[in-house]
Amino acid sequence: MSESTQQVDTLIHAGWVIPVNASQDILESHSIAISNGKITAIMPTAEAKQQLKAQHSYDLTAHAVIPGLINAHGHAAMTLFRGKADDLALMTWLNDHIWPAEAACVCDDFVRDGTKLAIAEMLRCGTTTYSDMYFFPDTAAQVAIDANIRAQITFPIMDFPTSWAQNHDEYFSKGLAVYEQFKQAELVDIAFGPHAPYTVSDAPINKIAQLSADMDAMVQMHIHETAHEVEEGIKLHGKRPMQRLADLGLLSPRLQCVHMTQIDDSDIELLKQYGSHIIHCPESNLKLASGFSPIDKLRQAGVNVALGTDGAASNNDLDMIGEMRTAAILAKAVHQDAEAISAYEALKMATLNGAKALGIDDITGSLETGKAADITAVRLDELENLPLYSPVSQLVYTASSRQVTHVWVNGKLVLNNRELTTLDMAEIKQFVADWKSRILSAQG
Repeated sequence: MSESTQQVDTLIHAGWVIPVNASQDILESHSIAISNGKITAIMPTAEAKQQLKAQHSYDLTAHAVIPGLINAHGHAAMTLFRGKADDLALMTWLNDHIWPAEAACVCDDFVRDGTKLAIAEMLRCGTTTYSDMYFFPDTAAQVAIDANIRAQITFPIMDFPTSWAQNHDEYFSKGLAVYEQFKQAELVDIAFGPHAPYTVSDAPINKIAQLSADMDAMVQMHIHETAHEVEEGIKLHGKRPMQRLADLGLLSPRLQCVHMTQIDDSDIELLKQYGSHIIHCPESNLKLASGFSPIDKLRQAGVNVALGTDGAASNNDLDMIGEMRTAAILAKAVHQDAEAISAYEALKMATLNGAKALGIDDITGSLETGKAADITAVRLDELENLPLYSPVSQLVYTASSRQVTHVWVNGKLVLNNRELTTLDMAEIKQFVADWKSRILSAQG
């Protein structure tokens, strides 16, 4: 190695590097250098080959290399309920199917195994960061760390008992203990996860608002998911749920509002005033017939909109490439404007906007020197992608998650030519089969 050649851990030679930045750059025949888990350089491949020597090199010249996708809302362990209750309205789905199944089956082992299945699927779909709202969050957090995926793990808070806690005091005490347990973890952040305005009363919401501000911790909540929710909120409290949450002090840049399909101008003004974020879950909203979030109107108002899949029990997959496509196409129909939400904007919603919503855009969400090497490579030379005029257009409108070949999280290769490196697929398939039998038996 000559004196002018610099040693790096990893070099990725890409057909296109799409950093997701303000200038919407598309860098053809560029390379990314990684050392100590961070991006150290992005430069033309010809220069990289002259100036850099790597321990590991990857020739991905048929690929678009993008920031790792960020699934900003889901219920990972519920992947074990995939296909269990389909073609139902939200409250029927919850009350008659999901909540009874959870009461019968959810335990520490269920969450461990279901989270492994979800992470395996997400990594194979190019996701490097996800947000989870479910029970036994300590178990979920440890599974994420062991699998080497970045995660926001929210602990649940509700007015009624569940398999994890019996009352408000227990939800808070157990959740705050999980926060303390993982507050030094590099890949995991613990956040508050109050379920929804209709399942959490005023006192715990006010307490969450105070603790969130004191701890600078994020809060994620299902809000304005259905018209019925908004109507009932007005009947019970004399105001729209968003206004109630604002009055209780919950709205802030730390709040992630999931779904938000029922929005009027007053809600948008509150979002703008407090800097809260929207987590848009178009496929789940469509499947449950919950409604349409006006995401282009929100974007034009300056509200940050990120993307999530929701859980696989209501989607029924965790495929963020598919979610990008649905978000972009649906927005055009909702706004009756073919220019609403471009392919690039959809990609941004699935990457940098997600990082902003989770409060980690200084760490991830775009490909920049100094940021974590959370990177996804998508092969774009399949017959179904040709001819290729715009790699961003092909990513959003024609690509399949099965074209994701390589994924790095924090510089570690976690998907190598479609093979998982931190999880055992055969083991996962076996315990999923066992859980299917247990769930059917519990159902009677």
